[in-house]
Formats: sequence, structure tokens, C-alpha cells
Amino acid sequence: MLAVKGNNTELTDATTSKEKISEDKTTKTSSTFTYENASRCDLPRVQKPEISASSMPDLRSLSRENRYRSARSGDSVLGVGPDSVGDLFLFDGQQRKGHAYVFPGQGAQFVGMGADLYSEFPIARRLYDEADQILGFDLSKLCFEGPESDLQETKNTQPAIALTSLALFAVASEIQPKLLRPPAFFAGHSLGEYTALIASGALSFVDGIKLVRLRGELMQAAGESKPGTMAAILGLDINDVEDVCREAGAEICNINAPGQIVIGGLKQSVVRALDYAQARGARKVIPLNVGGAFHTSLMKPASEGLTEPIATASITPPKSPIIANCDAQPIREAVEIRNELLDQVFKPVHWSETVNYMDTHGVKTFIEFGPGRVLTGLIKKMIRSASCVAVNDTQSVHLDLD
Repeated sequence: MLAVKGNNTELTDATTSKEKISEDKTTKTSSTFTYENASRCDLPRVQKPEISASSMPDLRSLSRENRYRSARSGDSVLGVGPDSVGDLFLFDGQQRKGHAYVFPGQGAQFVGMGADLYSEFPIARRLYDEADQILGFDLSKLCFEGPESDLQETKNTQPAIALTSLALFAVASEIQPKLLRPPAFFAGHSLGEYTALIASGALSFVDGIKLVRLRGELMQAAGESKPGTMAAILGLDINDVEDVCREAGAEICNINAPGQIVIGGLKQSVVRALDYAQARGARKVIPLNVGGAFHTSLMKPASEGLTEPIATASITPPKSPIIANCDAQPIREAVEIRNELLDQVFKPVHWSETVNYMDTHGVKTFIEFGPGRVLTGLIKKMIRSASCVAVNDTQSVHLDLD
């Protein structure tokens, strides 16, 4: 079932090949600078070794010219010190080749999520308290008590879901140490890709939570600057939906499963696309209550705003490959991860292909860590034979693994 509460349906169909970020700290970017590749072009500029880090709030107030200063190797513009939470997940032992860990995106949120974890498990309390301190406001209270209107704001929803997903993973792995044998793959739907990177050790908890908060703020601002919307189309194949979008001026945002595709764009374009989809025989069309046209070209300003923080954040190879949203291929290197995080804001989430990749590479058990069970439902719909487990409350954290 497609989650329509909030903003979980984030995606678009992108076929642009990935450009590589130069990791040479002295390499100059090409003189060709277009808005299409703006964020990518800027990455080498902010990876040169000259300046000290700035704080994240100051970064967003800088002029475009000053935002492209370079940073000392190892500095982070997130403005944080050592990760006081420490290494969250100490993976060890032989890889569990038939397993994958997956993490949900927007739309999974609800008021009260994580409250039971906080009351029962010290490791969960530690994570929620640490996140409150990192962000400078009571994100935990927003998760546990709401109000719902505030929790639904993209800038709050994104860190709230990431935090709750990580708390569930932390508690479950403390109870069941076998979870700390590396899985074959990690994957996350849109926002969930950040959660996967934190869980896999590629991003620290501090940097990850601050990046997710910034991503939410920038995406919310982009949605307010260029109002758009999203809608789910059920019962049409990808070729028909591509035709519909081309005719209506909309874009594909998420390919969640065969016959379950989300589109987005300017409101009039989406309304027109839904009419065309029904005329082509769509089984159902569902307008979504979202804060913007996520994973469309309307989100390019958000990608640009993330350029320096992502370029200067400390990123290390994950314990197992991350299956990327943009092309459903495994990534491990920092350069690949930075490219992916910039691209996935305004390009589609290829979730169906992501699941198919893991299936064809031997994954038989998918474990979803996060509120709700959206991904579990999608995966089970695609792969009937798969074992799908949703870890989403104090009962389900007690996993019995083979």
C-alpha cells in the first residue's frame, strides 16, 4: 500500500549519467557552469584545503560567492566536534549475504513514534537526547507529542524519521547482536538513504542528523518558493506514465513498484497529468498532501544549498554497499556517495529497481527499520517469496534471526 500521509512518496525518472567529483584538492572546475550541473560543479571548489569550517546556519546566510569557499581537509561545515554518540553500530563478523537493511522516507511519521523506545531502552534515550542537543530543539518531544502539524513540516519530518529509524536499529542490534554482522546491502527510500548511510557507518550520527535537518529545511524552502505537488498513479506502466508526464509538463518522482508510480511538478501540470492518466486507463490516481514537488527539477535549489555541507562532511566507506536511489547501483566510495546525495534531491527514486537489484544478488530477507511498514509492503508486493520483517516498535525489536 502506498503511504499518502505526509511526504513519503519522493521521486522522478532520471537517466542522466553520473559525473565524477574530482577529489584532487587543487583541481579547478570547468568554466562551463549550468544550473543542471551546478551542485556537482561546485563540489571540487569547496574541497580545497584553505579555510576553517563555518557553522551550518551561517552557511545558509552566505552569498552565493562566499558559499563556494574551500575547506580544510577533514573540516565539516556542519560545525560539530567529535561524535559524542561514538560509533553507533560496531559491525563485525562474516557478512550475512542473504540479508538487506532498508530504511523508510517521509510519510512513515506519526505522533507518538519512538515514545515506547525512549521509555524502555537507554540506548534509544541516548540517541533522542543527543539529537535534541545537536539540533538545538526538542525533536524528541515533537516525535512523541507533536503537534502533528509541526511534525508534518518537511524540516521536522526528515530528522524525526531518521532518528526514530536509527533508534529502532540501535535497540534491535543491542538485543540481537547478529544484526551487527554486516548485511549484503543497505538501502533507503529518499530520506532513508541518509539513515542507511548513518547506520552503515559512512556518516557519523552528528553529521548525518544535521545534514538531514538541513536537507529538510532546504526542500521545504524550495517547496515554498516554487509551490508544487505530487500524486500517485496506480495501474499504468512506466512508459505510459512517462508519456503522460511529457504531455502534461510533470515529472516522475518515485518508481515505488510496478504499477505504482509517483509524479510531481507544478500543481497545474500534475492535475493535467492525472486527467491524462485516467484517460489512459489508470486504475487509480491519488493526489498527495505534500510540501512540494520532491525529486523533481523544482528541488534543484535544495541540491545547490547542500553542496558545501555534503562536500565537506566526513564520509567513509560503508560496512556494506548502499544501493543508490538514482540508478539502483551499489556505491561505496565517498565520491559516489556525495554525488548521490546531491542528485537524489531532484531526481527520481528508483525503488523498484533497487529492490530488484538486491533480489537478483541473493537477498532473501529484507529488514525494515523505521516507523510503519511502507517498504516492507512494497517489497513483499514485488517479491512474493521474500522474507520481510518490519522493526517498528518495542515488540518487533526482539528479532529471531537464523
